[in-house]
Amino acid sequence: MTQQRAFGLDLPDYPWNSLAPYRQRAAEHPGGTVDLSIGTPVDPTPLVVQDALAAASDAPGYPTTHGTPALREAIVDWYSRRRGVAHLDPAAVMPTVGSKELVAWLPLLLGLGPGDVVARPTVAYPTYDIGAQLAGAEAVAADDLDNLEPEIRSRVRMVWVNSPGNPTGIVRDAASLKKIVDQARAQGAVVVSDECYAELGWGDWDVAEGGEPVPSVLDERVTGGDLSLVLSAYSLSKQSNLAGYRAAFLAGDPELMPSLINSRKHAGMIVPYPVQEAMRVALADDAHVASQKALYRDRRAKLLPAVEAFGLRIDHSEAGLYLWGTAGEDTWDTVGRFAELGIVVGPGTFYGDAGNGYVRLSMTASDERIDAAVARLREAV
Repeated sequence: MTQQRAFGLDLPDYPWNSLAPYRQRAAEHPGGTVDLSIGTPVDPTPLVVQDALAAASDAPGYPTTHGTPALREAIVDWYSRRRGVAHLDPAAVMPTVGSKELVAWLPLLLGLGPGDVVARPTVAYPTYDIGAQLAGAEAVAADDLDNLEPEIRSRVRMVWVNSPGNPTGIVRDAASLKKIVDQARAQGAVVVSDECYAELGWGDWDVAEGGEPVPSVLDERVTGGDLSLVLSAYSLSKQSNLAGYRAAFLAGDPELMPSLINSRKHAGMIVPYPVQEAMRVALADDAHVASQKALYRDRRAKLLPAVEAFGLRIDHSEAGLYLWGTAGEDTWDTVGRFAELGIVVGPGTFYGDAGNGYVRLSMTASDERIDAAVARLREAV
C-alpha cells in the first residue's frame, strides 16, 4: 500500500494541557483549588447585555458577515468616545467570532504565506505563532524591527502589537506605537494591534484614578490621520464578561477591509445576529464596564501585595487582568510551590522563551477565591 501523508495539522500540543498534574496537586488542598491560571471571566454577564441577546433571539435568517449597520456605528462611536479615535469609517469595521479566531486566521486572510515573516512581541500570546504557522509563514519574536537581522526584517509582512500586553501588562504609549507603525510602513508591512485589555489600565493608565486612557494604534498621534496598513482588534470578553458570546471586532485600514470581509464570507466566519445585537448594546453602555473594572481593581489591590510578600517580583502589569512575576527560579518550580497551596498559576514559558522564570496570575477568580489565595499566601509567609 502506498505510504500517504497523515491527516490533520501538525500543530504543537495545546500548552495548557501540561498543567494537568499541577491542577491535580492543587485540588488536594483541603480548601479547594484557587484557579488563577486561565483568565476566564467568572462574574455575571451584565443584564443589559443578556436582555439584548434575548430580545434578538428570533433570528431565522443568516446574519451579515460585515456586521449590521447599527453595530458598526456602535463600534465607531465606541472608538471615538473611549479610545480617542475620530473619523473612523463604519465600512472599515467588522465583528469577529471572538478575537482568538481573528488572531489565528488573520495572517492567512491577509494573504501571507511561505517566505513571509510575522513579527510578534518577545513575550506573547502563543496564538500569534499559530496564526503564522497556519498561513505557512514564519513567526519571529521582536519588540522592535531594528533588532532583526536585515534578511529577516526584509521579509516582515505583518507586525503584531499587543498593548496592553498579555501576559506582561505592558502598555505602549503613542510615541512607541508610532515608531512601530513607521517602521512597518517603511517596508509595506501591516501593523495589527491586539488591544483587548485597553479598558483595564491601572495606576497611570487608570482614567477613574486620574490616569490617561490607554492609546489605540488608530490614534491620530500614531497614524498621522492615515489608517493605511494599520488595524486594531478588540474583544468584549474582558470588559463586559462576554467570553461565552465570542464577541470581538476589527477596525482600521479601509483598503484592507473589503478583502477581509469577502474572504470571511466565503469561509462562513459570521457572528450570530443575537450576539451582534448584544455587542451593540454593550458598546453603548459604559456603566457596566466601570462596575466590572472596580471589581478587578479591588481584587488586584488584595492580590498584588500578597504575591509580593510570597517572594515574587512583579514586573510591568500596569494594565490587564494579570500579575506577571518571577521568584528568580525555574518557572515550573514556582508553579509547583503555588500548587502546594492549592493555587494554579499560568507558566511564563507558555509565552515564549523570554517568559522562562515567570508566572502569570489572573485576577478573574471570584472575590471569595481571591480572598482564599491571599490568606494562603500570607500563611505560607
